[in-house]
Amino acid sequence: MNNFEEKNPEVLNTDRREFTRLATGAAALLAGAIPASAKMPKVPPGIKIGVSGGQPTAENLLYLKQLGVTWVSLGASPANATAEGFIKIREEWEAGGFKVYNIGSGVGPSGSLHNMEEVTLNLPGRDKKIEEYLNYIRYLGKAGIPYSTYAHMGNGIWRSGREVLPRGYSGSTLDLSSPDAKGTWAGKTFSNPLSHGRVFTKEEIWENYTYFIKKVVPVAEEAGVRIGIHPDDPPQPLLAGVPRCIFSNFEGYKRAIEIANSPNIGVCLCCGSWLEGGKMTGAEPPEVIRYFGARKKLFKIHFRNVSAPLPHFTETMIDDGYYDMSKIMRALVEIKFDGIMIPDHVPNLGSNPATEGRVAAGRTPGEFRANPALAYLLGCMNSMLVAAGGNKG
Repeated sequence: MNNFEEKNPEVLNTDRREFTRLATGAAALLAGAIPASAKMPKVPPGIKIGVSGGQPTAENLLYLKQLGVTWVSLGASPANATAEGFIKIREEWEAGGFKVYNIGSGVGPSGSLHNMEEVTLNLPGRDKKIEEYLNYIRYLGKAGIPYSTYAHMGNGIWRSGREVLPRGYSGSTLDLSSPDAKGTWAGKTFSNPLSHGRVFTKEEIWENYTYFIKKVVPVAEEAGVRIGIHPDDPPQPLLAGVPRCIFSNFEGYKRAIEIANSPNIGVCLCCGSWLEGGKMTGAEPPEVIRYFGARKKLFKIHFRNVSAPLPHFTETMIDDGYYDMSKIMRALVEIKFDGIMIPDHVPNLGSNPATEGRVAAGRTPGEFRANPALAYLLGCMNSMLVAAGGNKG
């Protein structure tokens, strides 16, 4: 999935109280400016193979153009998470010849609006977080951004480290038996045995989701923004006292989307996260695709593979995992999927795993560097698309 950037030099120098005051005032003004019953922006038909765009530097724009990319999926920071900021982002990318499908990993004055433990677990500050999220959706609508991804995990994304795959590159891994297994999100760490001091019930988790989504639906419909809900990563039924009973399995997803009962609320199918669950999810990705695709509730695909299902998996290249990803591409062509699909959690290629994470000699941190793994994955995806009978995205 796309990670929220916690560290941002501009944010560190921002007076938090002043930022909150300005953001809250802007939210009130913009909320009143959105026309009622806004229609969702139309997107062209056909599968759109895109990327997580990164920063619109001249080098990056040129590289993505050379790769044949048209559509981009972007993140936000507290410095640009306003309607004006989103308009500027969209215009910068459009000037380079690209189209912005989504701005995800929401952020507000209080921080991340993605994987909000306050919302999932009904902790203090829940309503404040929800209101910030609703304003975030309003900003996207004002900026003409058609889509955003949301995740509903109560104690983060769980991993236990990295492992080197047989082909010699490294991938993020989770071994549930490892003492290093922990959840992380937005600068927080969640550990066993109880991440929040007690065991939550499935009924609580469902009640909290329903409370949240019933507030989101009218705002999303008014703003004309689609929201795709990301699977739990990993889709383990219970982690550190928190049930993952909604977005870790097929039946839970179906019930959740029915509760929302809106054309604006659907699915972001992260294939990697889903494959982590194996048989526990209750359905292989093609079945999920056909079900939600037929109902026009499938908005985005994260194209990723893993070495094996839980209890121990490592993220892999899409042609190097346990699942035949061409089955997923064929299902997308079959349903005439017209959303965006991106290579997800792109590993490093062309480097020694023993030195990953270090700044290469003579290279400035943050400096643009062409990503050979991204080029490789886009080539695989486009080849699968052609072989499945679709047009090259």
